[in-house]
Formats: sequence, C-alpha cells, structure tokens
Amino acid sequence: MQAETEILIIGGGLAGLTTALHLNKAGLNVTLIEKDPYPHHKVCGEYISNEVLPYFGWLGLDIENLAPALISELLFTSLSGRSIKTKLPLGGFGLSRYTIDHYLYTELIRRKVNVIHDRVVQINFVNDQFTVTTAKNAFVATYVIGAYGKRSAIDIKLNRNFINKQSPYLAVKAHYKADFPNNLVSLHNFEGGYCGVSKVENDRLNICYLANYARFKKHKNLLAFQENVLYKNRHLKAIFENANSLFDAPLTISQISFEAKEPVYNHILMIGDTAGLIHPLCGNGMAMAVHSAKIVSELLHQKMEGKISSRVALEKTYSLYWNKEFKSRLKMGSILSSLLKNNKFENLAMLALTKMPFLLHKIIKQTHGKPIKISQ
Repeated sequence: MQAETEILIIGGGLAGLTTALHLNKAGLNVTLIEKDPYPHHKVCGEYISNEVLPYFGWLGLDIENLAPALISELLFTSLSGRSIKTKLPLGGFGLSRYTIDHYLYTELIRRKVNVIHDRVVQINFVNDQFTVTTAKNAFVATYVIGAYGKRSAIDIKLNRNFINKQSPYLAVKAHYKADFPNNLVSLHNFEGGYCGVSKVENDRLNICYLANYARFKKHKNLLAFQENVLYKNRHLKAIFENANSLFDAPLTISQISFEAKEPVYNHILMIGDTAGLIHPLCGNGMAMAVHSAKIVSELLHQKMEGKISSRVALEKTYSLYWNKEFKSRLKMGSILSSLLKNNKFENLAMLALTKMPFLLHKIIKQTHGKPIKISQ
C-alpha cells in the first residue's frame, strides 16, 4: 500500500531537516526519508555563519544550548608559509553534524513530524504527482524535495549531468583533541587542496580537508599523504603534530563534484549540496544549506496558499531565487580555487591581502550572506 503525503523530503541532513521543521511550522503535511539512523558523523567543515541565527530563532531552535564554539576570526595560510588573519564580518559558530543534525531530528520527532529511515531507490513523476519507491515501501507525494547530499545513487538514476563527469576530489574529516583557539576558523592551502580547522562543541577540533585524489593515490595511506603533502604547509604540520585523533579512522568521501547542478531537476526541488556545492575554501556550505531550506519552504507555503499559480511558476521562482542567492557565491569559490592552485598567483595574492586587508573582507562578503530575514 502506498503512503500519501503533501511534501516528501529525501535526505535528512542539515537542509532536509531544516526544511521539514519550517514546513511543519507552516502547517503543511511533510514526510522526511533518511537512510541512516541518528546520530552520525558526516564529512563537513562544521563551521556555520551567524547569518542563520535569526532563522533558527524563528524556527524555535535553541542552538546556544548545544554549547557551540563561538567563532569570530579567520586565519588563512599559504603553502609558502605566509598567513593573514582577520575578523569575520558576522562571525559564526562550530557545531558537529553529529550534534546539530541529531538535535534537529529530535525536534522533528518532538513536533510529531513523520521521519522514516529507509533508502530511496526510484523517483517517478507522472500525471502531476510523484511516486517515490524505497527499499521497504512506496510513497505518493505532490512535491518532492531533494536533500540527499553531495552525490547519490539517486543522481545516477536521474541521470543528472554532473554525475557523469569524473571528479578529482577526495574529502577527509576527523575530530581531534588539540590546543587551538576556540574563536578561530583557519583555512590552509596545500598542494592540490585546502584544509579547514576549527573547534566544535565539547572542545573538539574538527579538521576537514579536500585533496586531489590522483595525488593521494601516490601514497600508501592517509597518514603518509598528510605527512608528505599537507605537512609542506608548516602551519598545518604544527596542528597535526600536536593533535590526537578522537576517531578510530578519519571519514572519507570521494568523487566530490563542484560542477554546476540544477536547483530543479525532473520537477524535484533541490536544496543544500544537492543543488550546488560551494568550495570549502569559502567555508560556508552549512549556512547555504539552511538558507536554501528557508527559500524552498517559503515558496511551497505560498504555493499552498494560492499565491503562486502553478507548479511551473513555483519551479521558475525557486530557480530564480536560488541563483540570485547562491550562484555568485559558488562562482567566487570556483574562481578562488582555480587561482590559488597557481603558486605564483598565491604568493602575489597573499602579499596583496597582507598590504590591503580590506580585500579579504570583500572576498568573505562575496561567499557569505546577510542575516536571513523571515518574510512570513
């Protein structure tokens, strides 16, 4: 027997969970499907800009009670050894995905939102409605939201353009015990990649880096790769050599793609990393996920109230809003990544930023949003 729902969300990460909370608050019938039980760790930089705080407050979320690390400064270091530090215009906070995702999930359960642990295997859109088949069941929904992360078997089934292109990137993340400033997020350039370092709750240090997979394969294991590649950045070397891992083994994910994605595909409204992945050099993917949840939720609410006339109008409006809010951020991340791969340009850029620190503030503003306003 097929279960029916007004709105079905596929994926229970930060974007999907936030969307479910918003839609529930708006009084809409929503079901969320997530394949993994909570809590669980994810490969993520785990820094989130304060731009999300007004929205979290409107949703009735008490983030402060999770004891996040409060972050106010950014340090950027180059392979050459140069470094530059600046105040973050809005500031941010550090929370592990283990903690924040689990918190949002428990809020959904407390608010009696239907959350199902299952794996989606097929999505069909026929006669203006979706049939979503899972490993255990099937669902009929009027609208489907894709929030299943960076890449998935669903993307292969849907034959999305980006999934057919080879990606050279590998991401690695682990938590450590280390002496590191609580108020600092640092980004470190190394040959073929970047590494983000910042505190999360419980005085844990999150280290997450993006590396070139072909370079990684030349080394026998992660430790050898870190010692032979990441350690060439003396700042990174000092961090790793004075940190004790709290994981049995780092988490890894390969085939990460920064190719352009579609915010709407086969009538599915895509949010978070499923709609577009910002380069970790910009360090603000979590806020983008939350903001995209807010955009899609408000538009769906408007559609249900008759303020948006049709599915076509909804899809066009969502694509317009998504591109307006995020396209320039994604482009800036891509440009910065391409430029800083060139060691000569990197040296020139670091010299310029050291002499004109206001340029770094402008770059940060290009990759971060303003505090999220609530329109309903």
